[in-house]
Amino acid sequence: MKKLLGALLLVPAVAMAQSFPSRTVTIVVPFPPGGGTDTGTRVVATKLAQKWGQAVIVENKPGAAGILGAEQVSKAKPDGYTLMMGNIGTQSINPSLYGKKLTYNPDTAFAPVTLVAELPMVMLAGPAVNAKTAADVIAVAKASPGKTTYSSSGPGGSMHLAGALFEKETKTELLHVPYKGGGPAIADLIAGHVDISFATILESSGHIKSGRLRAMAVTSDKRYPTLPDVPTLSESGLRGFNTGSWIGLVAPAGTPPAIVKKIHADVVRAMADAAVADRLEKAGILGVTTTPAEFEKYFRDEAERWAKVYKESGIKLD
Repeated sequence: MKKLLGALLLVPAVAMAQSFPSRTVTIVVPFPPGGGTDTGTRVVATKLAQKWGQAVIVENKPGAAGILGAEQVSKAKPDGYTLMMGNIGTQSINPSLYGKKLTYNPDTAFAPVTLVAELPMVMLAGPAVNAKTAADVIAVAKASPGKTTYSSSGPGGSMHLAGALFEKETKTELLHVPYKGGGPAIADLIAGHVDISFATILESSGHIKSGRLRAMAVTSDKRYPTLPDVPTLSESGLRGFNTGSWIGLVAPAGTPPAIVKKIHADVVRAMADAAVADRLEKAGILGVTTTPAEFEKYFRDEAERWAKVYKESGIKLD
């Protein structure tokens, strides 16, 4: 009888998933337009709209390091029609950065769907420092501890964490200069007000090509296709160094597993499209998909990894 009852309860959910979506789907991006999370989301949303025959709206809900958008989605109706493109910040960094002040729990507020993409970072030098390689920066930093400056988008962000990890791995002491966003951090690097920075390839490739910034190394474990002449930090002597940003799709907790499965399958198919992969790669984004369970483990492992960096580096909100 119990098996029969379970099967009867499953029928409506399966039928609902088969007809999903029957109306507009909204993907909330908890950051402003133009960044890596927003860019990647719009490429994927366009392909999903074509596949589903329904509008897929990308709604930017910026504020408080992604907290406002994440909180909104965590309270949305769990029917698959409101999703969020989270990232390393909303899913893995904010718990350590905000602690008990965080208004949502990434582990319980969402149903993971899939990792969508990785955003490799690049180590950049501006005109203020006479360095062409990562080894040059390390030598300068060791010669004058605390004098070499690096800019970031703000305390605790991926740019800051990349710099903190670099300090840890090279046993150097750099001076962190936080800004209110990646744009100002890069602008002051170009102007020569700071020495180096760590930014996504998406944010920096135009400045590299124009010659305004020097790309010394990428922070991923492999060279990036559009920057084939730029070595990895691992190749530059920091064996095993691998960091960067990433984005991934989640639904509100309680979304029926059949609908999560349907969304997952359709996103994976969208990401397998050659045109989608090409658009992302040219923007500095590498498409990567996982199962829901793999994605959940991924962002929890990332949270543990960065919690250790926070603790060892003493990073706190100002």
